[in-house]
Amino acid sequence: MRAEQERDRLFTRRAALLAGGKLALFSVLVGRMYYLQVVESDRYLMLADENRINLRLLPPPRGRILDRFGTPLAVNQRNYRAVVIPEQASDVAATLEAIGALVPLAQSERLRVLGEVGRKRGFVPIVVRENLSWEEVSRIEVNAPDLPGVMIEVGGSRYYPYKASAAHVVGYVAAVSEAELTGDPLLELPDFRIGKSGIEKVYDLALRGKGGASEVEVNALGRVVKELGRRQGEPGRDVVLTLDMALQRSVGARLEGHSAAAVVMDVHTGDVLAMAASPGFDPNEFNRGLSIESWRNLLSDPRAPLINKAIAGQYAPGSTFKMVVALAALEGGVAGPGHRVLCTGEIELGDSRFHCWKRGGHGLLAMVEGIKQSCDVYFYDLARRTGVDRIAGMARRLGLGQKLGINLPGEQPGMIPTRDWKLATLGTPWQQGETLITGIGQGFVLTTPLQLAVMMARLVNGGVAVVPRLSRDPVEPGEARADPQPAFESLGVSSLALAILREAMDGVVNHPLGTAYRARIEEVGLAMGGKTGTSQVRRISKSERERGVIKNQDRPWWERDHAVFIGYAPLEAPRYVAAVVVEHGGGGATVAAPIAHDILLKVQLRDPSRAGPVSPLAGAGAAGREL
Repeated sequence: MRAEQERDRLFTRRAALLAGGKLALFSVLVGRMYYLQVVESDRYLMLADENRINLRLLPPPRGRILDRFGTPLAVNQRNYRAVVIPEQASDVAATLEAIGALVPLAQSERLRVLGEVGRKRGFVPIVVRENLSWEEVSRIEVNAPDLPGVMIEVGGSRYYPYKASAAHVVGYVAAVSEAELTGDPLLELPDFRIGKSGIEKVYDLALRGKGGASEVEVNALGRVVKELGRRQGEPGRDVVLTLDMALQRSVGARLEGHSAAAVVMDVHTGDVLAMAASPGFDPNEFNRGLSIESWRNLLSDPRAPLINKAIAGQYAPGSTFKMVVALAALEGGVAGPGHRVLCTGEIELGDSRFHCWKRGGHGLLAMVEGIKQSCDVYFYDLARRTGVDRIAGMARRLGLGQKLGINLPGEQPGMIPTRDWKLATLGTPWQQGETLITGIGQGFVLTTPLQLAVMMARLVNGGVAVVPRLSRDPVEPGEARADPQPAFESLGVSSLALAILREAMDGVVNHPLGTAYRARIEEVGLAMGGKTGTSQVRRISKSERERGVIKNQDRPWWERDHAVFIGYAPLEAPRYVAAVVVEHGGGGATVAAPIAHDILLKVQLRDPSRAGPVSPLAGAGAAGREL
């Protein structure tokens, strides 16, 4: 009996301990539940909503790029793309085969899609093909019942309607590289594009705009259930250029077939009306995704289609530089317009001979005739008297040897040599013979077509240091744009010296002895003036000169001279200048001057301030080709 009582007490004690333990655990559980559901309820409600509601960034529409008349040069267009949802397609590989029978689908695209299928969740759409045409969209939609999981989505894409015509100026957009990530969440969107060159790159932030956001409800697997709200972003701002696209296209067409560059500029405002480089490229291909083969072809082309030769091509200016030498001599009091030199075809300096381009020489010439006939011997003499440092100082005042601040990446400064520059750079003193070579725009002298256009503008606008501009400040779409007349400083050169140079450039084009006489504009009131230049790319040896210099057309392309011409119009009241450089084109008078003739005639015919219309067929006889 006593043993049973002891066992009952032991059992009761153990039961009480067990019940107490359960009660304690239950109390902890209740307390924890109270803490989670009451004390921390707001926090966990917020976390639940964050898991249920996703905030997705929406890219804004990119701003347009327009010419001076509002013609769109870069716009946004709808991008129709085919996507496949793997969980809805029973066999993705078979589905891709079916799509390939309807629209072109490269093997690389199929492998990419199959690779993404293995990495992404089954409900995530995968892009199969982008930039589908209406016909391709129709074929897929008609066959939709036989393409499970395939659908057409509409996105946005950058489009350049004029393709190569303005590619070097407008530039292009392309996908963001890892090195270009700055923390801006827009840049991390898979289909986002940023400016990579040209105006697209310079004004990328203004064109880009600010992103919007979309609130969507998702289930536990991350699948979108519905959209709860949407906040639109701020569209990118439009950028207005100084280009006249109709003129730009005409200039580009005139350069077609050459490796060349041309710049057309207003001499008073500095507005660049056309800036063309040939050959060009289609910027749309970079937006769509350039193939490796196309990229290699662009890089290996000896005519360098990716380079904007108007600002990055550096060429010896040849005889166009004689204007600088003449102005330096006049302003320095070294020689006046009556200074005469006898050209016998060559000049001696020590034991060296420097030859004129005209075998047998030009005879006795004063300054205007020396420029008109482009006599090398005359300018050998003038350069020797003036000195290289004085020539260099005038060249810089005219815009050479320095970047001009045009709103484009890749601008090159050119080269205007001095005594100190050579000693510091090459470690050797300047030689007198190098001054003579500099006097005809050869040797170390390098210029860009844009610099040559600016030089001519400053010579014919009364000595005003006009600065080129290509774009105006970006503004909101539809906002009125203030476009004040820019104010420029004076060069501080005498009007008499400038008048002498204009008289000479008039003779270059409009006098029978002028080097560009055959390229003159014969229409009344539209005549042009200018200066020819032929820039050698190789040294002519003494033995070759004795045997007879090989003609340009008989040399390999890369050994031919560059053809250069700078001109202005109209003759009596200059308003426009044009600079043309044709790489390995031969003579400036025979190749570059006729191109400048057509350009300057075209820009004058398009001038809205003209009193009356001129027949678009006028002027074809002078240069033999109309724009």
